[in-house]
Amino acid sequence: QVQLVESGGGLVQPGGSLRLSCAASGFTLDYYAIGWFRQAPGKEREGVSCISSSDGSTYYADSVKGRFTISRDNAKNTVYLQMNSLKPEDTAVYYCAAVPSSLNIRLFRLCVPRKYDYWGQGTQVTVSS
Repeated sequence: QVQLVESGGGLVQPGGSLRLSCAASGFTLDYYAIGWFRQAPGKEREGVSCISSSDGSTYYADSVKGRFTISRDNAKNTVYLQMNSLKPEDTAVYYCAAVPSSLNIRLFRLCVPRKYDYWGQGTQVTVSS
């Protein structure tokens, strides 16, 4: 059974940090592009950051560039999202998702929700003082 499980969300003050984890089971992530997406109340789900399976290419939304870092550890079948300098506008439910692909993330514009097949249940991130 294919499953993605996010963890690491929580409540943090502005300027703080969190590291989200996305653990896969039932399949290996080696051949999958992985994305982190978020959805705030009343807003559409948006791509935050994505990473390819093969060439190391990554994508970051303009709103998180320089603050968030995506990485993958295929040996642990896990992808991470390190989030620093968090802002209240980062508050949302964060989802990880996977799609079998070896394409370059930016060239083929892969960091959009409709292109992903498998989704986790989401983890809440709240940035507030």
